Amino acid sequence: MDAPLHGEPTPEQTPGHDGKVSRKAVLRAAIAAGVAAPIALVGVPALARTKAEDAANGTLLELTPDCNDGDSPTIEQTEGPYFKPGSPERGSIVEPGYPGTALTVSGYVFGRQCQPLAHVLLDFWQADNGGNYDNTTYRYRGHQYTDASGKFTLTTIVPGLYPGRTRHIHVKLQNANGRIVTTQLYFPGEPRNNTDTIYDPRLLMNVQTVGNGKTASYDFVLNVNGTPPTTTTTTRPTGPTSTTNPTTTTAPPSGTWAAGTNYAAGAKVSYGGVNYVCLQGHQAQPGWEPPNVPALWRVA
Repeated sequence: MDAPLHGEPTPEQTPGHDGKVSRKAVLRAAIAAGVAAPIALVGVPALARTKAEDAANGTLLELTPDCNDGDSPTIEQTEGPYFKPGSPERGSIVEPGYPGTALTVSGYVFGRQCQPLAHVLLDFWQADNGGNYDNTTYRYRGHQYTDASGKFTLTTIVPGLYPGRTRHIHVKLQNANGRIVTTQLYFPGEPRNNTDTIYDPRLLMNVQTVGNGKTASYDFVLNVNGTPPTTTTTTRPTGPTSTTNPTTTTAPPSGTWAAGTNYAAGAKVSYGGVNYVCLQGHQAQPGWEPPNVPALWRVA
C-alpha cells in the first residue's frame, strides 16, 4: 500500500474504525473464502465465526442495530461537470490502445445493518491517463451491478491529474428502492490530497501495488435498513441490448413506465407526463423510475 503523506490517515484510521472486529470484515472474508470458518477468521470471536459460517453457507445474517462497526453511510460529494448518462454496462472500462497503469477496484455495498446489498447499480466515470474526460464517447465510463454477495469489481487504469484536483474516480450508486448517491474515491499518498478542497479522507481506497499495476478496495455503506426487495427474475440482462428475461416481456415501443418490465435500448415510455428513451436494456424496478436513473433513461 502506498505510504500516507504528511500524516494522512489510512482507511483503517479514518472515522468508523474503533479497533473492534468489524462484522462486515468477517462477512467479506467468509464470502471470499466460500467455506465455513476460513483461515482469515482464526482468532475472531466464536459468535462472529458462527455468523461468518452462516454467510458462507448462504444464510442471511441476523440483523443488529449497528453491527458494532460504527459506520455511517458513505458520504456524498459533488458530481462535477463531466458526468454523462447512458454509460455501457461493463465491468472493465479499459480502453485498448490508451496508456495507463492497470487498476482493479473491488469491494462490497452494505446496508446499515451489515447486510450485503445485491443488484445495486454503480455507475463509474473518470479521467484518462492524461487527465482528460471523454464526453463524446464513453471512454473510461461504465456501469455495473453488485452480485448476489453485494460485491463489485471495476477494471480500469489509474486516472490522470488535471488542474485543481487530486486523483479520483467518480461513482453513482442506487439500490432498487433508494435515492442516487453520488461520491468520489481517492488514492492515499497523493500530494494534492492536501490542497484539493473536495477531497475527504473517509473516501480513501486501500491501494496496493501488484506487479506493474495496482489493486484497490473500498466498501460502500448505503442508508438502507436490511436488504432491498429482490426481483422475481432469474436472468438479468447482460448487455446494452439484451432482452433475455424468462419472467418478463419485452417493452412495447411506447407506453407508461412500469416496474417489472424488461426494457430494451431504444424503448420509449412516459412517466410523470414526460417522455423518455431507454439507453440500456434492463428490468425496471421500484426506485428506478426514469428521472431517478440517468444511466438508463434520457428525456426524449
